[in-house]
Amino acid sequence: MSDIVVRAGRSVFGMIKDGGFDWDRITHYIGPGTGPRWLVASGFDLTLLKNEILGNRVPLTLVGSSAGALRFAAWIQPEYDKSYRNLMESYISMTFSKRDNSGSILRAISNVIDDYVEGDALPFALNNKRYRLVIITARTKHLTASERVPFQGLGMGAAFFFNAFSRSMTRLFFQRVVFYGGAIPPSFCLKRNFKGNIAPLDAVNFKHVLMASSSIPLVVAGVRNIYGAQNGIYRDGGLTDYHLNQRYAFKEEDAVLLFSHQRRIVPGWMDKRLTYRKPLGENLDNLLMVYPSEDFVQKLPGGKVPDRQDFKTFAGDPATRMEHWRKVVTMSESLGDQFLEMVASGKIQNLVKKM
Repeated sequence: MSDIVVRAGRSVFGMIKDGGFDWDRITHYIGPGTGPRWLVASGFDLTLLKNEILGNRVPLTLVGSSAGALRFAAWIQPEYDKSYRNLMESYISMTFSKRDNSGSILRAISNVIDDYVEGDALPFALNNKRYRLVIITARTKHLTASERVPFQGLGMGAAFFFNAFSRSMTRLFFQRVVFYGGAIPPSFCLKRNFKGNIAPLDAVNFKHVLMASSSIPLVVAGVRNIYGAQNGIYRDGGLTDYHLNQRYAFKEEDAVLLFSHQRRIVPGWMDKRLTYRKPLGENLDNLLMVYPSEDFVQKLPGGKVPDRQDFKTFAGDPATRMEHWRKVVTMSESLGDQFLEMVASGKIQNLVKKM
């Protein structure tokens, strides 16, 4: 039995069933903002990187928010394997105590970024010919921009309330800001129905943008006035784009790859508990989604994918948390190879399921 499940939206499902799918059809790879859950994607990522499967015909656009942005920042580094593994080790090794506050947690994230992103290599990374990095952040408004927890909490509470009625109302509190590498904005930002602002990524703002996209509200301090973008407090990109909340495909034959830790796709961070909230159908048409099977997840330490709650659960025993997370990384190493074999053998035609 396979350790992964593959689902596809209408267009990609038809391509696979007709035998017309190939790797060059994948134009975007989406990295959701799922906190420590990204560790289960590590083996999948490293397999794709090692085999240079993607980005051969046209550059692959890597779109990440929060943890997804951290992952993909390693993809574009000159020594991507070393960078990715340094990210994993630094991320797993983070520890926090009751003395930590939003500022010290932001500094811890900054230290992780410094551990795997070399400043001298950024000009080369941003000119990567195979991969093009796009990082999503959220520019906060009104009370959600406050660094005083009571006021920020009031703003977030109001945002949750209005979001429950309509996701479009979150624009009262957060503005999607897409930072992009390359000479021109990515194609999905040029569509008439794109909602948000854009700004170029460069060696000056790169690390600040990464930090901002990982700045979880009420937990991590925001990043102020990022160079090259409108002034303001920038926070976690998952506020606007948690798993998938846009249509990235430009053409009907394009495919958008998403590796997730679960079947359910959550559009925005505030939709997590709104089980009725789903992505728009048009955003799923071109999607090729891969996620671990339930049997595989049950074999992981604790029978679950790592999550932020682990920091609290193992607050008095961080060594056990680290041991569990490293075991998840080891157990996930084969997931990418399984997917490659599924595609190469043609088994994917029989195994793929509809979204």
